[in-house]
Amino acid sequence: MRYLVTGAAGFIGSHLCTSLLERGDEVWGLDDLSKGNLKKLEHLSKNLHFRFIRGSTAEKEKLRKIMQETDVIFHLAAVVGVKWYVEDPVKVIQVNVCQTMDLLELAWQLGKKVIFTSTSEVYGKNAEVPFRENNNRVYGPSAADRWCYAVSKSAAEHLCFGYLRKGLPLVIVRYFNVYGPHGDSSDYGGVTARFISQAITGKPLTVHGDGSQTRCFTYVEDIVEGTIRAGLYPEAEGKIFNLGSRRETTILELAQLILAISGAKGDIVFQAHEEFYGPYYEDIPRRIPDLSAAEQMLGYFPKVTLENGLRTTIDWQRQQMLNGKA
Repeated sequence: MRYLVTGAAGFIGSHLCTSLLERGDEVWGLDDLSKGNLKKLEHLSKNLHFRFIRGSTAEKEKLRKIMQETDVIFHLAAVVGVKWYVEDPVKVIQVNVCQTMDLLELAWQLGKKVIFTSTSEVYGKNAEVPFRENNNRVYGPSAADRWCYAVSKSAAEHLCFGYLRKGLPLVIVRYFNVYGPHGDSSDYGGVTARFISQAITGKPLTVHGDGSQTRCFTYVEDIVEGTIRAGLYPEAEGKIFNLGSRRETTILELAQLILAISGAKGDIVFQAHEEFYGPYYEDIPRRIPDLSAAEQMLGYFPKVTLENGLRTTIDWQRQQMLNGKA
């Protein structure tokens, strides 16, 4: 098979490219490098089945030419990260909605299958957990930029179903708190990568809020496996799948676990959400997926325990520091 991966130089995109190539497939990777980093793909530079194209999903003619060469599109390109979308909601809408609509239109014209990567954020602050794919979405006020990412991905999902009705083969996967090697450890990245970076550099681990909020952290290899399965199984077309893990962990427990596994002697400090994200930020107290649909139709069962995944990620981050790459 010949695949196009948008957002190929991002955290999950780079892992997806690697896994597809290991299967023996051909991969075209597209990324404008505004957030992605070519270092994540340097191990693929000599692979004759991989082609990297620097470009944006906003470049329609470039996108069309690449699509004509490929069979299936994994659409990961997006503005991701709480701090990014709090600071620039316009960019979030442009990339996550408008450019996704252009990509879907081209895919429909060319008859190409699309796997659209969405997020657990679409459930908003619905208190009914675990989240099922047909749950209601509950958001805060429009004046709170914190919700623009969730709304943008929800709007993109509606576009997906609109093109599905026009005959476009399509699957939606919703990711839950992915972590692993190549994660962004800056203030704009995920909490796991940030905690690991703070721990191994001897800095205090900064917990936002009181740390009682819970998440189900999922190792990136499990997420990639589920994503590929969603693209391979014809019976998955037209459906949404949660991809995550069932283990519910508080943010404070995560910080303590990273300190224990890393052997770091760092402290844990607490910071108010509004101090870091601004006055309109609202956190989600619990975020737990119902994985029944993915288990039954895709045979998706995450294999990597949180302890083993963290150990691998910590070791990788330390090696990056030793090699001067972090």
